[in-house]
Amino acid sequence: MNRARTDTRHFLCRTENRIATVSLDRPERKNPLTFESYAELRDWFRALPDADDVDVVIFASNGGNFSSGGDVHDIIAPLTKMSMKELLAFTRMTGDLVKAMTGCGKPVIASVDGVCVGAGAIIAMASDIRLATPRARTAFLFTRVGLAGCDMGACAMLPRIIGQGRAAELLFTGRTMSAEEGAAWGFYSRIVDADSLESETLSLAQSLRDGPNFAHMMTKTMLAQEWSMSIDQAIEAEAQAQAICMQTDDFRRAYKAFVKREKPRFEGN
Repeated sequence: MNRARTDTRHFLCRTENRIATVSLDRPERKNPLTFESYAELRDWFRALPDADDVDVVIFASNGGNFSSGGDVHDIIAPLTKMSMKELLAFTRMTGDLVKAMTGCGKPVIASVDGVCVGAGAIIAMASDIRLATPRARTAFLFTRVGLAGCDMGACAMLPRIIGQGRAAELLFTGRTMSAEEGAAWGFYSRIVDADSLESETLSLAQSLRDGPNFAHMMTKTMLAQEWSMSIDQAIEAEAQAQAICMQTDDFRRAYKAFVKREKPRFEGN
């Protein structure tokens, strides 16, 4: 069996009962990202499709905050001294983290408390489902440091989540989106009490874990691929995807359980 790595050096990771939980590990600094944590997260998510022991990923907060984005001292200062070639290598690496998350084949739940800004907001955006506490504060800060709002796929992905006008406002101004706004706009699925965030996220992850995991993989794949398709292409692609899922044992298990008026027990195949 191929297993997801848990001996990570630059972020926390544990796997239990087919649920992997990852979080950044600098709570005293509100969990900033570094060159090393970017790269290790990218590599971890890239390897995830082959991890047989993980069905769902939780990207968790740590110490009351999700992430403060790129570290000012460890990342931003060195970037001001890099050549164009070095800068492009960095921006491609950060974008590759988003590609790895969207292509990992497993549902990713962002469990957001406190600060969730810059690249931290991007990680939440790149997750499939987002839960937040009332004190979650989300901001795409790139214009605040003289950069474009089009970072790590934000101009493509954020409008699809909350709408073009709302995304444009956040990306132009860099202002903070409150948890209430995030929920009203569809960025967050729901708001939960801070004391309940961990248990609510775990409950959601468990419900996904116990579902038809092959079908979840197919759902995630189509959600990503259909962005660049016409409606006709999307309908055909979904017809093919659904025909594949109809060949799985989980599909037959669901039918047999329905006939017996029982709850299906999915096994992911």
